[in-house]
Amino acid sequence: MIRINQIKVSVSGDMEELKSKISKLIKTSDFSISKIVKKSIDARDKNNLFYIYSVDIEVKNEGLILDKTKKYNHNNIMSTKEEIYVFPLDKKTILSDDYLPPVIIGAGPAGYFCGLYLARQGYKPIIIERGKPVFERQKDVEGFWNGEKINSNSNVSFGEGGAGTFSDGKLNTGIKDRYGRIKAVVSDFISFGAPEEIGYLNKPHIGTDELKKVLFEMRKEILSLGGKIHFNTRFVDYSMQGDEIQINLEPTCEESTIEFSKINTNALILAIGHSSRDTFYMLSKKSIPMEPKSFAIGIRVEHPTDMVNESQYGCSDDAMLLPTADYKMTFRSSKGRSVYSFCMCPGGFVVNASSDEEQSVVNGMSNHGRDERNSNSAIVVNVTPEDFINEGFGDYGVMAGVEFQKKYERLAYLEGKGCIPVQTFGDYKAGKTTETLGKITPNIKGKYEFANLNNCLPVYVNNAIIEGISYYDSKLKGFAREDAVLSGVESRTSSPVRILRQDDTLMSEEKGIFPCGEGAGYAGGITSAAVDGIKVAEAVAAYLNSLQ
Repeated sequence: MIRINQIKVSVSGDMEELKSKISKLIKTSDFSISKIVKKSIDARDKNNLFYIYSVDIEVKNEGLILDKTKKYNHNNIMSTKEEIYVFPLDKKTILSDDYLPPVIIGAGPAGYFCGLYLARQGYKPIIIERGKPVFERQKDVEGFWNGEKINSNSNVSFGEGGAGTFSDGKLNTGIKDRYGRIKAVVSDFISFGAPEEIGYLNKPHIGTDELKKVLFEMRKEILSLGGKIHFNTRFVDYSMQGDEIQINLEPTCEESTIEFSKINTNALILAIGHSSRDTFYMLSKKSIPMEPKSFAIGIRVEHPTDMVNESQYGCSDDAMLLPTADYKMTFRSSKGRSVYSFCMCPGGFVVNASSDEEQSVVNGMSNHGRDERNSNSAIVVNVTPEDFINEGFGDYGVMAGVEFQKKYERLAYLEGKGCIPVQTFGDYKAGKTTETLGKITPNIKGKYEFANLNNCLPVYVNNAIIEGISYYDSKLKGFAREDAVLSGVESRTSSPVRILRQDDTLMSEEKGIFPCGEGAGYAGGITSAAVDGIKVAEAVAAYLNSLQ
């Protein structure tokens, strides 16, 4: 197979134009496109917009074609071979009569992919999820956004699919992977109903509306392979008994399907998510090795979608044909703080992402169409364990970052009078409570209240955000406009702790316990969490086989 990179196709072009460009490059029309590998937008020249393709083609006399193109110095044409992920064990396990299935805590991307790959190998995993199945969870989330009391076990953070379900389903990741796990994750998503374009778009996303359907299909496969999933069930404790681990569980509501309060296993996978604070506290009391880790905190900023599109693409007719524009911003403040955009949601919503009472937490969400009037992203500032100590949380040890989060989420709740606190950027700079909006109306899921966000974050974070947004205006015209709408606080960018792994077995020092995914501190987003879930599935399989 031959791969051709850097093929420029006009924005208004079609597959025929793509084939014509390929034909000119390889000097023959006798070929077929096997796969579009990548498709991205080149908008550096607003008057000359292009799509850039990488494609794999099948052609007769491949060697002759490669020799010809080499002679013409076509460095973007090369031989390639499809890499297919293969689970490292060469055969499925044979289950003994006294076999104890692995138990996975959490049905987010890490937990579900770990469960899926173990189920495919015949290990019949048991998945424990404190929240509800995705469509029932959706009802709880919408009820909360409409003013009902929050369900602390079924919300934007907890339930089938984890926190990523209500954040656009973005799949772009910065992790490196030479084993084909990323491709396997994307391929699985497509097989469960995600749009095929996620296999080649430069910044793929599924969309919250589509992701819910994908999760339902994923659940069906795990169950069909002998796995079990118990929703509305919380992991509360565990004890070690030789090679066995006894897990204590409790139902979170009457709909729980759990029929027992204790279950024994040889492998406990902790795919608990970044907001499982009660579980973090329980684990720290058990003296499982953990450490506080850095994360980022800040606000959400909303701009008109049309403004972002115009700044990124220009005003040509071709620009109207392009998908809703995104952006990625980075900045180093005068005090050395890293300030960056996070979880950018083109044509989306800001959502109340609180997971318990008396806290205000925001996140971003887009449906697949990305066709809402505003685009938003978090603008966040890095904070470190040293910051937690300086703010008086040192006595909490490994839980210092959790307490740091809780402080500012509580301040935001009070500032917003129980709602999401909202402020214009002009008022944020001036340090005064917003009284009237400009031309931008917030597009928020959940109630909001005019406030002063300076009262919700540390001074050094506020100062860094103001510097960052002001700087970003030079990169995206209008970014620092006075009526840009800010809301807060964005505090769940990643886990505030890391549950330590001791070596390549991916186990904790506690034998048979496998920290997994974003909540354990080993991922940051849907794709990296899913990949970590697969890695842990491989490690669990190897461990269980060693016990046979």
